[in-house]
Amino acid sequence: MTETRDHGGGLDAAIARYGGARADWVDLSTGINPVPYPVGDIAMDAWTALPDRTAQDRLIAAARRFWNVPDGASVVAAPGASALIARMPELTDYSGAYIPGPTYNEHAAAFAAALKLDGTEDPDAPTHIYVHPNNPTGQFWDATIFGDQPLTIVDESFCDVSPDASHIARATDPGVVVLKSFGKFWGLAGLRLGFAIAAPATLAPVDVLELGDGTSEVIPRASMKDMLGPWAVSGPALEIAARALEDDDWADATRARLSEDADRLDGLMTRAGATVVGGTTLFRLYDVGDAGAWQDRLAKGHVWSRIFPYSGSWLRLGLPAPDQWEQLEAALA
Repeated sequence: MTETRDHGGGLDAAIARYGGARADWVDLSTGINPVPYPVGDIAMDAWTALPDRTAQDRLIAAARRFWNVPDGASVVAAPGASALIARMPELTDYSGAYIPGPTYNEHAAAFAAALKLDGTEDPDAPTHIYVHPNNPTGQFWDATIFGDQPLTIVDESFCDVSPDASHIARATDPGVVVLKSFGKFWGLAGLRLGFAIAAPATLAPVDVLELGDGTSEVIPRASMKDMLGPWAVSGPALEIAARALEDDDWADATRARLSEDADRLDGLMTRAGATVVGGTTLFRLYDVGDAGAWQDRLAKGHVWSRIFPYSGSWLRLGLPAPDQWEQLEAALA
């Protein structure tokens, strides 16, 4: 049986315990932008036809431009960053991954499922994984993370709020993979879209077969793109995401709004007795003393929050939508 891993969400369980209908609740347990990119009209053939090459090429071109992907790096789109995280162990023959935590737990789960995880606290492990900025602490990692390990994975799922901090310029370095998530910043997690950005050789590893005569033969494996299949991203996702990635004005305005709202949330929480620990402008992390009691207090006001199995005092909140602040304030009161 697959172990259920700790994540945000789980609003159904909160409703079962505290009552109310889904529409009555403010779900702040995730770090998803509460004001999503406006989807707009979608062409009917995006729903009815298999995604064509033109739509796929438009998305990749938009991604390359938006993230300043260096020449020589490949961009592979997938149905969610989690789908790519699950395949990262296939990029290495080595066992062992260094994953400084606490952090997003799907990376360790992916390597454990592939039987390639011997603990997560050994800096000498051949694979290093950094969530940048980290979830839930918001910590950014500097360039010292790029050492001589064979594989370095930089998960930038939350980095679009701070584009200047991105390590995308290192995406052509051998063994470096930068992961991007569309759902967080653009607020469309249900679209299921993520990207792996790396040198082609990093995303298409090879096996070296030693022959009996002392020579060897290089045998290519399937590339990450081939493993995902020809239509990994749906037609509607291709159209919506390309449009969003081409919209710099929306991105700039969104970063400004998120920053203002993060400051507003910090003010509310500190006045209620919490201490700011970290976070990003998509989610905030607080020390509240008794996290379980705070979650219960907020839930009685139909506000759902995130607590962690490894900390009795940390509480994480996403940002409320514009029409949800009053309910949060009432729950805190």
